[in-house]
Amino acid sequence: MKIQKINGHLLYRNPLGVAKITGDKNGISAVSILDNQIPSTAKIPESLLDCVTQLKACFNTALKSIGLPLNPKGSRLQKKVWHELQKTPVAITVSYLNLSRQLGDVKAIPAVARANEKNPLWIIVPYLRGIGSDESLTDYAGGLHRKVWLLNHQHKYKQQTLF
Repeated sequence: MKIQKINGHLLYRNPLGVAKITGDKNGISAVSILDNQIPSTAKIPESLLDCVTQLKACFNTALKSIGLPLNPKGSRLQKKVWHELQKTPVAITVSYLNLSRQLGDVKAIPAVARANEKNPLWIIVPYLRGIGSDESLTDYAGGLHRKVWLLNHQHKYKQQTLF
């Protein structure tokens, strides 16, 4: 596992690229994937150790859930959507329409979709499980190819591939 701390962020190489993890003792605030290389390894800050350990398990197995203290930055609605997404089990997808229904406002589909696009924890908070009402794959902050990889990875113990 190659890890490096740069400018307050931790960089961790994984099957999707390089994860840029931001957080502190209050929780993980963002995880994004970069397409560049990391030059060397370094010690993992204690506040991010659990995140790296659980992400590694997630990429190496079909981890059922990631249990970390989270501290994402966002509006009240965004946080509500992200919290609802966390209730979606691994290997299950949910349409934005159904997610809007779960939040109590069927007309909130565009707002729910925008909240998903702004999800700073798109690996940990399962934004990838959001799909169109017609069950089509929709855009993904980390790139559609990563969404396909993650969905297939999570489903591989249930069937061959999903998409």
